[in-house]
Amino acid sequence: MRRSDLGEFEEVVLLSVAVLTPQAYSVGIAEALEEETGKTVTTGAVHAALQRLEKKGFVNSQMGEATPERGGRRKRLFTVTVAGSRMLHDVRGVRNRLWDRIAPQALPKISFT
Repeated sequence: MRRSDLGEFEEVVLLSVAVLTPQAYSVGIAEALEEETGKTVTTGAVHAALQRLEKKGFVNSQMGEATPERGGRRKRLFTVTVAGSRMLHDVRGVRNRLWDRIAPQALPKISFT
């Protein structure tokens, strides 16, 4: 895995696509990321990340059905490709191996209250 293959924001967007499939679309992804992180996430940033991910072959998209709640407009729905799944597993493996190598005294204690 080359680090340039997947940025941090792209990683969480790709993870969100996996979580939200089969209804993964930009607004839903932005809302899910805001809920998870507590930070503002614009749909424009999500759109840009999804376009990069699609160009890299990590997601596919297709137009969903028109819905009355969207005024008859269709959503572009995203799914993770085999290459995207492989990338997520590779990134997870690297992170897990690094976490496993951290000595207990290496990180200051923190409280989650």
